[in-house]
Order: sequence, then C-alpha cells, then structure tokens
Amino acid sequence: MSVADPHRVVLTGENPFLRLSEKDGDPNSTDASYWRILFCPAGPGHVLYLKSELTHGHWRIYSDNIAMARWLQQTVQGMLNPELKDLSIPVIDADFSKSGDPRYFWTEYVSAADAEIALTWHDIGDPLLIHTEPNKEPNPRPYGVCTVLVPALSGRLTLNGQQARGKPWPREREGRPFSTSALAFSESWTEPR
Repeated sequence: MSVADPHRVVLTGENPFLRLSEKDGDPNSTDASYWRILFCPAGPGHVLYLKSELTHGHWRIYSDNIAMARWLQQTVQGMLNPELKDLSIPVIDADFSKSGDPRYFWTEYVSAADAEIALTWHDIGDPLLIHTEPNKEPNPRPYGVCTVLVPALSGRLTLNGQQARGKPWPREREGRPFSTSALAFSESWTEPR
C-alpha cells in the first residue's frame, strides 16, 4: 500500500479563519479567510478575504499577489464560499506579517494604504489532523484537503483600531472540541489526476 496521496497537489500553505457572531447560531457578523500560500499555480503570496460590519457587509480582498488571489477565488476559496467567485471584487495591495506562538495566541497583520487589520486567535485547543479525498461522499467536493486545524475559542479582528463585534463559538468536529474559528496550518489541497 502506497503512503503517497494519489491526487495532484494544487496548493500548500496556511488558511486560518475567523467566523464571529454576537450570538451562537446567528449569521456571521465577521467572516475572514486568511491565506499564506507557499505553492500554487499562480505563485506564492498572501490574501485576506474579509466581510464584516466593519466593511459594511461587503467583501474586501487584500493581497500581495493578485494572480494568486484570483486563482483561489476560481478554485478552493470559491468552492468554500461561493460569494467569493465574484471576480469583480477589487483586490487591494497589502503587506503581511505575523507574530505569536500557536500554542498560546497567533496574530496576522495586514497593512494597506487605507487599512490596518489585525486578526488574533487565542484560547487555543488541541490540534486535529484532517484528511479528505476529492469527490468523497457523503459531502462531495471537487478538492480534497490535508490540514492541521487548531481550534481557537477566542478571537478578534480589528480594522483601523475598531474591533469587530461578535466572537467565536464552540463546536465539535469528528467528536472533538472545535470552534467557529481556527488556525489551519500545513494545509494542502488536492484534485483528482
């Protein structure tokens, strides 16, 4: 039996996300998907897809590689959130940095001409290693993923010093404690050969 995944690797990197709401079960008041891509057909780079009351309920896209941001919209990110398949959403040039120790807290910083954004995850839980195959039942998706998900029971997002409303909420995944917000490290997405 081979230990190699038989599928084509289309990207590898990180994809921490924050999904905040004021009450458990309410629609997300903030939805942030952050990517640090090491490898994909459009090259390496960073991108933040952000929709929040701080953006007046509109998607904003910040990136240092527009080709990569658009490729993700047409592939994995567009599959995860169909609203982001819209290629008319402008991509804003930005710089990216990070700090922290993922055992305790993690912060990603995004700096653009008109925006200073910080996304912070803390109250960190035990990591889960998730591996799915493309087109696998019962919830078939065109891409598979192998990732280390690190749940964060607390998190916040600030935009130009204003903190987004809401917070992460506890969940279960595969019978393990999880959250609506998590760090996603060592993440590789695959498609059938």
